[in-house]
Amino acid sequence: MKEYMINLLFPRRCPVCGEIVQPFGQLICPGCVKELSPVQPPACKKCGKEVESSTMEYCYDCARHKRAFRQNFALLNYNGAASRSMSAIKYKGRREYLDFYSQAVCRRLGKTIRRISPDAIVPVPIHRSRRRIRGFNQAELLAQEIGGQLGIPVCSKGLKRVKKTLPQKELNPQERLRNLQQAFVPGVLSQEVRTVLLVDDIYTTGSTMEACACALKSMGVENVYGLTLCVGHNS
Repeated sequence: MKEYMINLLFPRRCPVCGEIVQPFGQLICPGCVKELSPVQPPACKKCGKEVESSTMEYCYDCARHKRAFRQNFALLNYNGAASRSMSAIKYKGRREYLDFYSQAVCRRLGKTIRRISPDAIVPVPIHRSRRRIRGFNQAELLAQEIGGQLGIPVCSKGLKRVKKTLPQKELNPQERLRNLQQAFVPGVLSQEVRTVLLVDDIYTTGSTMEACACALKSMGVENVYGLTLCVGHNS
């Protein structure tokens, strides 16, 4: 009854079109869900991007570069609809859109997450100045939603971001790596944590996940898996 009254007073907005969701009680418009592009096999066994052929184990980028993380799992291809939705979450405060995305992750990837049996979920942190402006860290909210639904503890302070970096979308792959050097440092994590699920909103070149995985491994974590809502297409 309480949830019904909240939805009645503050109608749910669609994470794709931004309009009030019809029918009442849903998290996304039935027509809008078709604008999202779920990742389909075959996909790279390292970063999770779709690949051209089932004979390809890795995408061209992952075949050339060694990764500190074991594997990234992604829900969606980063198309126009997903880009607008992610931007609305981060820059327009539409954090309620994460209700839909967290449920979608658990439905589609829940069995995979349970199979790797992470000891903890760690969100990719944002710099304190960015958090002060935005008011929240979207990766942390997503991690909390997923952890709550799957019964996995969330360590929001597992990593710290100590360097304010330039927006990654403005940089090429080489610049992204330089931009993130020493940006992430160890935070607070139990010594018993050996397998971590690292959560973020978008995977493009993998430089953020790589930097975070290296910081986690320096703390004694043995296995770092990634989980992102979106993954960019191979160039």
